[in-house]
Amino acid sequence: MTSARRTHLVFSVGDPAGVGPFVSVAAARAIRERADVTLVGDAAQLTALLGADAASIALVDVGRLSRGAIEAHAPTDEGGHAQLVALDHANDIVTRGDADALVTAPVSKASISRAGVAFIGQTEHLARRVGLADDDVTMMFLGPRLRVALVTTHLAIRRVPDEITASRALRTIRHLGEALVRLDAPPGARLVVAGLNPHAGEENLFGDEETRVLAPAIALASAEPPFASGRLTLVGPAPAETAFREAAEGRATGVVAMMHDQATIASKLLDWGQAVNVTWGLPILRTSVDHGVGYDAARSGQIDPSGMIAAAELALRLSVRT
Repeated sequence: MTSARRTHLVFSVGDPAGVGPFVSVAAARAIRERADVTLVGDAAQLTALLGADAASIALVDVGRLSRGAIEAHAPTDEGGHAQLVALDHANDIVTRGDADALVTAPVSKASISRAGVAFIGQTEHLARRVGLADDDVTMMFLGPRLRVALVTTHLAIRRVPDEITASRALRTIRHLGEALVRLDAPPGARLVVAGLNPHAGEENLFGDEETRVLAPAIALASAEPPFASGRLTLVGPAPAETAFREAAEGRATGVVAMMHDQATIASKLLDWGQAVNVTWGLPILRTSVDHGVGYDAARSGQIDPSGMIAAAELALRLSVRT
């Protein structure tokens, strides 16, 4: 009798001067009894962190870093190049089909940009690397109290209203609906679309994006599965404060947010350390932490790996369902 193949997770360990290598090692240790794990980064740094566990966790070396780059606990050109090489290499392993999911530690956008690469975020970079447009994928933060998806991501606030279109809202609603079904949301669970403006525009008194853009997208999505069948219930546009309060109280299973901080402030208040950043729409499964590089934490040694462990756990959970 042939034994079932074990799930294989690949970690890119992020900024070598931040918490990424530390939380990646902790998550690898937490998941290794249930999945094969490969860490992609500076093998010398990772071997030192793993200690006796180095023999049981696979490493892919993308080049040895100087001690200065590791101990800088700040953006450096060398660190920026290293973390991007690790991200691309780890992504390629999964894209080739040699692993089931990509789990990414936090990277420094400033550090990668200093290395001469135009980079606004891992979500957009991974989409472009496999030939997709930014609009083809959705950034989500999936936690125990709030599951939120973003219509726009890394943009200056002044650009956000012009970038919220019916097609982007529809894509986000569809993707979050798919994610909620994959995560076994109860039948009829409510997905709430948050408005952009105060009080969802107050009948266009404070803006018309809700009636001009969001309402048509909601109408289109309502006619599609899983909403048309009643598997999920779609409502909105609702005032953002109402949508997130309902999520906090357990009356909304998912929220579609209009912009980055509208989503992340709520997510980090409700699910700090437990929310997982997921990129939906890629040809691969990718999860990540909901926090940044943590230079101060790396310097002090006071590092909490719970976010990376949560990302690995969700990758494992979604992988075995594909």
